Amino acid sequence: MAIQPWFTDAKLGIFVHWGIYAVDGVQESWSFYDDIVPYDRYMSQLDRFTAARYNPRDWARLFARAGARYAVLTSRHHDGVALWDSAHGRLNVGRDLITGYADALREEGLKVGLYYSHSDWSHPDYASTRRPGRPPEQEDNRYSEAAAECEDPAAWERFIAYRDGQIRELAERHRPDLMWFDGEWERSEEQWRIRELAALVRSHAPDVVFNARMLSEGDYATPEQGAPVVPPDGPWELCLTINDSWGFQHHDHHHKSVDQLIRYFTETIGGGGNLLLDVGPREDGTVPAEQAERLEGLGDWIGRHAEAVYGTLRGLPAGHHHGPSTLSPDRRTLYLTLFDAPRAAFGVRGLRSGVRRVTVLGSGRELGHRVVGGLHEAPGVLWIDPPAPADLDPHATVLALELDGELELYRGAGRS
Repeated sequence: MAIQPWFTDAKLGIFVHWGIYAVDGVQESWSFYDDIVPYDRYMSQLDRFTAARYNPRDWARLFARAGARYAVLTSRHHDGVALWDSAHGRLNVGRDLITGYADALREEGLKVGLYYSHSDWSHPDYASTRRPGRPPEQEDNRYSEAAAECEDPAAWERFIAYRDGQIRELAERHRPDLMWFDGEWERSEEQWRIRELAALVRSHAPDVVFNARMLSEGDYATPEQGAPVVPPDGPWELCLTINDSWGFQHHDHHHKSVDQLIRYFTETIGGGGNLLLDVGPREDGTVPAEQAERLEGLGDWIGRHAEAVYGTLRGLPAGHHHGPSTLSPDRRTLYLTLFDAPRAAFGVRGLRSGVRRVTVLGSGRELGHRVVGGLHEAPGVLWIDPPAPADLDPHATVLALELDGELELYRGAGRS
């Protein structure tokens, strides 16, 4: 089944890692799993998690100003703490923090995404099985896996019933546009009952999009933190933090600049992907000012260059242009991103299509251009005059190349 067009057209989503871990500013779930924070102390944050200033409409308006078209909220991380008043399991925040989020996003015209971890390191029935094929002597963490001689299939069935109950609540109440699963590495597809899980979600949200951590039911690839050098084939999404942490951590002030975020964004969409940019609200529900400022800055740039962003196709492969590019849906306009001010005419190689006009997106200034060289099937180099200083964007300048027809590229090695 083809992926929903809204997803590939959206280009930017906001990831929201929010949970009890924001109280003490410790790493979400992994801090107790790796014995950095004692489990009881980690869970003591539940009583101090207030959400006192949580206003989902403020979130939704901020995300819309950032230029996002969807958002994904951590409804339950590996720690097992649900952000809604679930009737299944023993750990939740005691109230529903998801309905307001979903309603606010839809009021702003944004698609609703929910993150849910397959694994639950707090559930008493979770560490009851092993991934098939693991040697009996190989021990995993006590929160995630039973010893080989202690497997308990009945306990695993109880866990699956709990998992299905929570997923049914989320799907039935919110009809999510996207479900972003995680934790898939700890069990096999058969153990997770992936096909049955997908059918359960689709019974309430038939057009839902799944990320690749739904294994055979996934719709798109999900590289994390590391921007791919060679973009994946098909639809994909880079999930990336603004600083170095997913959730709120008091000490982490290492925020990426707006310039850096624009580079990540343009390189991602130029490779045919979406950027899922993460924010970590404080425990009271407020987004740190440094992160909000980055979102506003990115949104300002996107607003000036929306034509080259939304609904576009992946641009030129590496080697044709020294920077990212995107292509209009009709394949007749090519958008080139320039991070630095050209000091002289710069070249674009391998264009078989003729170029009718080159303009600076935003100012509309037309730039001179000419083709030099070429022999037989190998086209010459398109040389474009540099924009004037007044036409340069302070972060990244975009040029629109109007083509004579649909984009055609030469990918050969030239005449010997």
